Formats: sequence, C-alpha cells, structure tokens
Amino acid sequence: MSAAALPLIIQGGMGIAVSNWKLASAVAAAGHLGVISGTALDSVFVRRLQDGDPSGAIRRALASFPKKEVAAEILGRYFRPEGRAANEPYAALPMYRQAVSKFREQVTIAANYVEVWLAKEGHEGKVGINLLTKVQMPTLASLYGAMLAGVDVVLMGAGIPREIPGALDALAVQAPASLKLDVDGQVTGQPFTLSFDPAEHGMTDVPLKRPAFYAIVSSHSLATNLSRKATGKVDGFIIEGATAGGHNAPPRGAMTLNERGEPIYGERDQVDLAAMRELGVPFWLAGSFGSRSGLREALSHGAAGIQVGTAFAYADESGFTAEVKRQVLSDVAEGRTDIFTDPRASPTGFPFKVIRTPSIAQQDDTRERCCDLGYLRTAARRDDGRLVYRCSAAPLKEYTNAGGTEEDTVGRRCLCNGLMAVIGLGQVREGGVVEAPMITSGDSVTQLADVAQGRTSYTAADVLHYLLGDPPISRDAVS
Repeated sequence: MSAAALPLIIQGGMGIAVSNWKLASAVAAAGHLGVISGTALDSVFVRRLQDGDPSGAIRRALASFPKKEVAAEILGRYFRPEGRAANEPYAALPMYRQAVSKFREQVTIAANYVEVWLAKEGHEGKVGINLLTKVQMPTLASLYGAMLAGVDVVLMGAGIPREIPGALDALAVQAPASLKLDVDGQVTGQPFTLSFDPAEHGMTDVPLKRPAFYAIVSSHSLATNLSRKATGKVDGFIIEGATAGGHNAPPRGAMTLNERGEPIYGERDQVDLAAMRELGVPFWLAGSFGSRSGLREALSHGAAGIQVGTAFAYADESGFTAEVKRQVLSDVAEGRTDIFTDPRASPTGFPFKVIRTPSIAQQDDTRERCCDLGYLRTAARRDDGRLVYRCSAAPLKEYTNAGGTEEDTVGRRCLCNGLMAVIGLGQVREGGVVEAPMITSGDSVTQLADVAQGRTSYTAADVLHYLLGDPPISRDAVS
C-alpha cells in the first residue's frame, strides 16, 4: 500500500461491539480506517437476532451470505420477530473449545461476515477488524467470515500474533489454516493446534483477497521480532501505549504497583521510535494521541498517523448504550470520572483499564460467579493428555477443578458478561436481574469535554473534525 493510501486516522477496534458496524461505517465513509471489533461477535450476533433485529440490518446482510442454507438455519434458530419476552434470558451459544461443530463455526463465520458487510455497505472506504490474540479459539472462523465480506485490514494485539499473517495467506486462497493453541501444561514436542478448512463450509467458490495485517504492539523489540519471524507479511504496526483503553501490556520486568494499586510503567516501556522507523514498515501511535496536537506529534516522529479509540467510543454511532454515553459525558464535564488500571480484573493477566464514574453501577465482587460465554477461557492439559478449559473469573470450584489455583481468582472480573452488558446485551439472571456493565476507556476519557465542546452528544464526524481541524491536518504538511 502506497503512503498516500495509508489511513491517517485508524478508529480503534473496541470490544465487545463498542466498535460496531455503524461506527466503522461512519469513519470509513469519511476516508479513514473504520474498524469493527470481532471479539465475541458471534454472541452479539445471535443476541441481536433474539432481540428482533428491529432495523432489519442483520437480515439484509444475511441475505447476501454466500451459503443461503446456513443463513436460513441461523435465522430459524435465533431470530425472534417479536423480540424476547420481558426478563427472558438470551439463548446462549456453546462455548468454544479446540474443536467445535460445523454449525458453531458457521455462526462465527456469518457473524463476522455480517458485521463487515454492513460496515462496508454504501461507500468505498476501508474497513478493518480487530481481534484479540488471547482469544484464540474463534480466530480462524472469524477471519474467514470477515474475508468473505471483503475486509481490508486485520488488526491484532493482546499477545504475539506471529502466525496470523500465514493464516491470512492460506485463507485468501481458500486453503486450510492452522494456529498453535496455547495450552498450560503442554508437553514439549506435542503441540495442540486449531485447524480450519474452508472446504468444509462450501464457500470456496467465493474469490477472496488477502487483507493487510497490522500488529498492535507495545515495544519496538516485539515489532522487530514480528517483522522477522511472522509467518507472512506484517503490513503495519500500531504502537499502543499504557494509557490506551482495554487491555494494556504489562510493564517490562517485575510488576510493581503505585499507591493506587496500579502497575508502574517506566523507561523500559518507552518505544524507540527511531528503531521503528528503521524497520521501514508503516506505524501508527495509539494511547493519548487522540488530539490535533497528538496527531501532529505522531507525524513528526515519522508515524503514518494515529489510532484513536476513546473519543470514538462515546460518539453517537458507537455500541455503548445511549445511557452510558450520556452519563459518562455528563460526569466528565463535571470532573467526576477517573481511570483505574486494574492489574487483576482481566482473566488474561494483562492490566485492564476500568472507568470509575459515580452515575453508573458496575460489576463488582458481589456478582455471583458464572461462566457462560467463555471467550477468555484457556486450555490446560490434564495428566491423561485431554484438554480442559478454564477462566479465573469462573466459579472457584470450576476453576480449581480444572487445575487452577484459588489465588489466581482473586480480583478477577467477568469481562465477557460485563462488556456485553455495557452495549445493552446483558444476560438476564435469576429473578430478572441483568448483568451489571463494565466500562473500559483510555486515560483520555477525562478530556472528552474537549471533543464534546459543550454538547451532550457528538458524532464520529465531530471526532474527525476535532482531530484534523479546519483546514484538516495533512501528512505532507507536517512531515
């Protein structure tokens, strides 16, 4: 991709479905890279169908799905024309394992196809999909579904996505693809793999393109490693600092905490931008660069542009519920918000940003533990060689029976259910109680008043104007 064709602004891929198709479409139509989140998208998809698909958008996209009988079966199982009854729980999908049924994979394929298809509908702009490396088991089916819809860029972080470029190369020619499955207790020389064969799903007559691949990294050493050892071409890097929302990379070396109980980042965690320039691969800066001055600074360092998440997360088009956006923007305007980098909340073990805002009750230790979505479950090998699956936010006995330790469960939160609730798709529990939300944002959430400029709401177009100015900043003018 030529320098002129590279996006100046990449809209962050915030999950679960905060970066939805509406937000990605608005950014892409404006000439920048709109990004959907692929995290837990299959569950989002079937819950939207159970809520009646009021706009008809999902059914419109499914009508173009290459395998008509699969689309029909999905609608037959999950579409509720009148929506759910009051206090009726959502029907859940089976949780992912190393191998799942053909139909379970097809739901994932269709979900990613639909979201990308809708994000690309009606304009010629570029659309990307963001996936978490840590969420391994749905990855290949997710990529295939996104590629069937013509996704332009795949972005992945929260781990080391070394095998993804090769998987994209294989899927682009409708060939089988595989990834190494991370397994606790794995025996050397006896790896477990995740495998996906397009031929099993009957859509190999669809011509596919290989999307660009952007790796999200926190260090120049990781970027160098991926440039040299990835299984295929890495087309760009997004350098995400510790002020970005969602998961942050742990500090390098032993983790120490400040007086608030947050990880302390130091000089070793600073990215050597000169080393990044020497790689000769385009890069974007993320994490507190979401302003005009941040964009100018990034360009002055040789970056192709910036990735911006938090400002877009509270735009009208994002997946946060209208109530969450209204309350957070109101609290920001009154100086009543705070961001806490929680070293324990995420079952992944990565620090996780949590917004503290007084107007919204969020998930806490009073939640009765259950694990029914399971996207952050990891595999462990038993002595007999069989795999078990566990999450440190699951019920204690369930986790320890699968070989986990009680110590590892302390402070963990159910991100799957909390993030589903914040987009209005929270599961209904016994007694009609709906799962409480969890809200993640970057440190720059406290500066949203600069974006809102006195308004109680704003659009993705307003964010782009805030970032670019008038006349808009251009790459050539700064460099």
